[in-house]
Amino acid sequence: MIDTATPSDARIFAPAAARNRDAIREVVVAEAPVTGRALEIASGSGEHVVHIARATPALTWQPTDPDPARRASIDAWRLETGADGVAPARALDAAGRGWSAEFAGQDLVLMVNLLHLITEEDARTVLREIAAALAPGGVALIYGPFLRDGCTTSPGDARFDAALRTENPGAGYKDIAWVSRVLTDAGLAMPRTIDMPANNLMIVARKPQEIPDGP
Repeated sequence: MIDTATPSDARIFAPAAARNRDAIREVVVAEAPVTGRALEIASGSGEHVVHIARATPALTWQPTDPDPARRASIDAWRLETGADGVAPARALDAAGRGWSAEFAGQDLVLMVNLLHLITEEDARTVLREIAAALAPGGVALIYGPFLRDGCTTSPGDARFDAALRTENPGAGYKDIAWVSRVLTDAGLAMPRTIDMPANNLMIVARKPQEIPDGP
C-alpha cells in the first residue's frame, strides 16, 4: 500500500508501520542497552522511531533516510510527538560504502524492512557497514521477511518475493543463513532470530566486547 501524507504537514502515514510497530518496540526494549546511542537505518516515515523512543527514554536515537521527503516526515513526527530522545533526521544511503566511519560507536543499530528491497550486493554492504558502526558490545536488530533454507514460508510471501525480483532484478528476500554468514564474517557473534508477526523475523546480532590486552 502506498504511504500517504496529510495535506497540512509533512508527516507520512505508513500502514505497515502501524501494524508492526508494537511488536518491534517490544523486541527493541528487550534487546537494546538501557542507555547509549541508537541509529535507525532507512527510517522511512519516522513512525517507528518516535514510537520506540517513548519506551527507551535513556537512548538517544538518530533516524536516517536517503529521501528528503521521508526525512521531513521523520522530523514532523518528532515534533508532533515531542520525542525529545530523537535527533533531527540525517541523510544516509546505507548501501553506500564507508558511512560507518561517520556513525561509529553505536550501541544499537535498528533496520526495518530494507534488505528485501535491495540487491544482494547492496545488502552485503549495508550489513558490513552496520557491523562496523557498532561499538563493542553493541547490538544490531534487523527486521523483515527472509527465506528459510532458500524458501519462502507462505504463498503470500512467495508472490511478494517474485514481484520484487521482477521489478528489481537482484532484489528479493535474503536467506537467513546468508545474512548470518555476512554478519559473522563482519565480526559479529552468531546471530539469533526472533519470530515476528506475519512470517517476519528479527535478527539479533551482537558485537563482542573488546578484550583488554594482558600485562
